[in-house]
Formats: sequence, structure tokens, C-alpha cells
Amino acid sequence: MDLLEWTMLIALALVWAGTFFFAAIAVVEIPPLTIAFLRVSGAALVLLLALYLMGILMPREGSVWAAFFGMGLFNNAIPFSLIFWAQTELTSGVASILNAAMPVFTVIAAHLLTKDEKMTKMRFLGVVLGFLGIVVLIGSPISGSIWAHLAILAAGISYALASIFGKRFAQMGVKPMATATGQVICSAIILLPFALILERPWTNASPSFHVIQAMIAMISLSTAFAYFLYFRILSTAGATNVALVTLLIPPFAVLLGILFLNETLTLQQLTGMFIITAGLVSIDGRVARLFKK
Repeated sequence: MDLLEWTMLIALALVWAGTFFFAAIAVVEIPPLTIAFLRVSGAALVLLLALYLMGILMPREGSVWAAFFGMGLFNNAIPFSLIFWAQTELTSGVASILNAAMPVFTVIAAHLLTKDEKMTKMRFLGVVLGFLGIVVLIGSPISGSIWAHLAILAAGISYALASIFGKRFAQMGVKPMATATGQVICSAIILLPFALILERPWTNASPSFHVIQAMIAMISLSTAFAYFLYFRILSTAGATNVALVTLLIPPFAVLLGILFLNETLTLQQLTGMFIITAGLVSIDGRVARLFKK
């Protein structure tokens, strides 16, 4: 990758890490399902405007929109709701570290559900290290409730299923930006009735100005702009390089939490983060290939 692509990759890691930071601010005053709905509905409006300016038309086929609903469910509605609920109990740093274990579940899902992405020795080592890091992290006495941890892990499983499910859009000939827009539109439709019925957001007090700022930043930077960066890097540097963002998100999220939210990490939590990171490096395989040369 050249300097521009590395700059975009670091920027992508920072804005995605910002999701956990902004959510930590928002969950104090806004219920989690409502946050998830606001995030995807706001991003849908921004992305629709971007598509209009780029001259990209949304597909009209029913089969494509059915796939958008599936992608919106597994890649947005379920994981966003679980993560934001978990962040009512977990710090942004711990939530981001657990969420980084998503590739561990992706490797397992790909092995079980695809024919061309089977388990290798290095991937198996990465899975073992990933689960070991999760156990160490969850075992920290001040990490939060077990249910909050499990919610983040369940979100990772949902993301993993989405990564397998999402491969069909290339075969359908759907442009990546249209896929991103379609899934957030559909996830907004899915989330709206649940947010209205279960949380009755109109009964809550109006959010404060800094919470509104956090939501605007989450929608514009951590969702809409992040999708643009992701597909821009994907088109120029490829999927293998853009996957490196997974390694960069937790350090940025932890740093944001420490600098602006007065969060701390225990030695045990840091150990868990490093073990999970080692697992991700093993799954990525780049370092192992360097030693073989």
C-alpha cells in the first residue's frame, strides 16, 4: 500500500474506533435500540445523498432487496443493538477489544459454510489464541457483567455470518456503495418498530447537546464516512489489506477512552487484548509468510 492508502486505513480505524467512544457518551441518555436506529437511518440519508452525487442508482430487483434485508439484519441491526446494549455496562475500550475477536468467528463460519476458505494451521492457532484472549478478558474482575461480554461476542458472530452472506452481492452485480446504502436502509426498517415498542423513546428526556454531537459524529463519521473509506481502500488496496483495520481499532478505541472518558484498563485486560491481537495476526497470516521467505 502507498502512503495515501495507509493514511486512509488509519483514518478508517480511528473513525470506527470512534463508534465505541461516541456510543459510550450516547448510552447515558439514549436507549440502545434507539441509538442503533438513529445510526443506520442517519447513515442511510447521508449515503443516499452520496449515491445521488456519484450518479449510482439503487437496484430495484426484489431478490437484491431481500438480500439487503438479510445483510442489514446480520451486519447492522443485530450487532449494533447488542453492542450498544453491552456498552451500558462495559467501557468503550473493553467493548472494542471483544469486538475485535470477530475474525475468529469469521474463520470458523467460513470453514463451516464455504468451500474455498477452509481452516489452516495458522488460522486454527489464531482461533485458539482468540478464544484464550477472550477468556482472559472476560475473567477480569472489573470488566462488567458476563451478559454484556456475551452480547459483544454474539455481535461478532452476527458480523461473521454477514461477511459470508455479503459475498453474494458481487455475484449479483451490485456496487459496493449501493450495498452499504441498501443494508442501512433495511436495518433502519427492521429496528424502527423494536425501538418504538420496546423503548418508547419519546418518553425520555431530550438528550443534552454533547450527546447530540456524539450521535451526529457516529452517523456522519463512524458510519457514512467509514463506509466510503472502507470501499475506497477495498477498491485500491484489496480485501487483504483493508482487513488490517481490525488490528488497529482496539488501540485507538482504548486511547480515546483513556484520554476523554477517564477509562482505565487493568493488566489482565491488556493481556487479553494482546493475546487476541496475536490471534488476529496469526489468522491474517502476513507475518508467517514473511518468515517463510
